[in-house]
Amino acid sequence: MSKKSKNRRRSQKKSMNLLILMIGGGALVIAAALIAAFGNSDGGGTPALVVDQQVIDYGEVKFNTEKSFTIKVTNAGDGALRFKEKPYIEVREGC
Repeated sequence: MSKKSKNRRRSQKKSMNLLILMIGGGALVIAAALIAAFGNSDGGGTPALVVDQQVIDYGEVKFNTEKSFTIKVTNAGDGALRFKEKPYIEVREGC
């Protein structure tokens, strides 16, 4: 085999390796884009928290008197509603 033939084969092999690398890289970029676009498990959308009562007024209550109430919390949006922390209730005096 002549030196020219060997060099031509090496060049063709390098070109083929480069082509395979480019196709593989392109496939990875496309896969990453699809995962970013559709990989969100909540299906997209925007959650909207709705509470049926903003204020609960018991009037004057003596100290150590137990009172209870129920509030309804719903998601009126079209996305999944997730809490990053445990929800809390703030008790205010004289509101």
